[in-house]
Amino acid sequence: MNRLLRISGALLASTLLPGLGLAERVEVDPAIAAYARTSGVSGNLSSVGSDTLNNLMTLWAEGFRRAYPSARIQIEGKGSSTAPPALISGTAQLGPMSRTMKDQEIDRFDKRFGYPPTAVRVAVDALAVYVHKDNPLEQLTLPQVDAIFSKTRNCNHPSPIATWGQSGLAGSWLARPISLYGRNSASGTYGYFKKVALCKGDYLDTVKEQPGSASVVQGITEDRYAMGYSGIGYKTSGVRALSLAAKQGGEYGTTRAADVYAGRYPLSRFLYLYVHKVPGESLEPLVGEFLKFVLSREGQEIVVKDGYLPVSGKIANQEFASLE
Repeated sequence: MNRLLRISGALLASTLLPGLGLAERVEVDPAIAAYARTSGVSGNLSSVGSDTLNNLMTLWAEGFRRAYPSARIQIEGKGSSTAPPALISGTAQLGPMSRTMKDQEIDRFDKRFGYPPTAVRVAVDALAVYVHKDNPLEQLTLPQVDAIFSKTRNCNHPSPIATWGQSGLAGSWLARPISLYGRNSASGTYGYFKKVALCKGDYLDTVKEQPGSASVVQGITEDRYAMGYSGIGYKTSGVRALSLAAKQGGEYGTTRAADVYAGRYPLSRFLYLYVHKVPGESLEPLVGEFLKFVLSREGQEIVVKDGYLPVSGKIANQEFASLE
């Protein structure tokens, strides 16, 4: 994953703003072409899947409908695990997911149709570990994150971390327990965090499972002693994203675009739209045009607007090729 992100490094430009220090400006790859509107596109489109992508899907839908007013798009974002059954049953043409499909999900689709679903990379996310804005903690290693959120400690940290003092803070924070917020098991973010940050371990029973990304961030905003995880697109002024290192003694990376694209941030991931594409055949026009819009300059500018990172021109071209 990180190797794939490095090819997008040229998309990041930084500038100094008076009084604000270093601020970044993320630009869409000039190699990504503007969307070319066509004729005869109308009908109903349904999207079922990721909560992480819910706002982004809504913004894409609004932009698409400006080009095609007769297109009607319905969006439901209750978690990535709801996407595969919706695609299999035909109740949705688009399956947004914040993780790749599991083998058993692909097998069920293949068993039904005789071929696998098609995955389209549409954006890049830095899955953030958030603390309250007033929390002085700056960084953690993934083994420490595992020791905070997991009961199994598969990442081999020597002991559990239950208080802020054990995470490295002192003073009034020393004895305060860490209040944990996370997603529910229907979420692709839940599964990705479990796989990568917890080394496939088990969550503590004390993690407060939330139905959506926004509610995780809201919980941390209202709880001074909280920590939780959510996509970078849901960051607000009430929380801070910690710098992370993959291992003890490793390089720390931030959620800033430069670190994500360079592969320094260890919880970087692609966001996906899964579709039902018959091998050797074109997608139905409405689905195909929506994906073209998403991977166009206008679509990727919406990605930046929503707080995520755009894919590179090379990746966009690879995805176009897979759809033809």
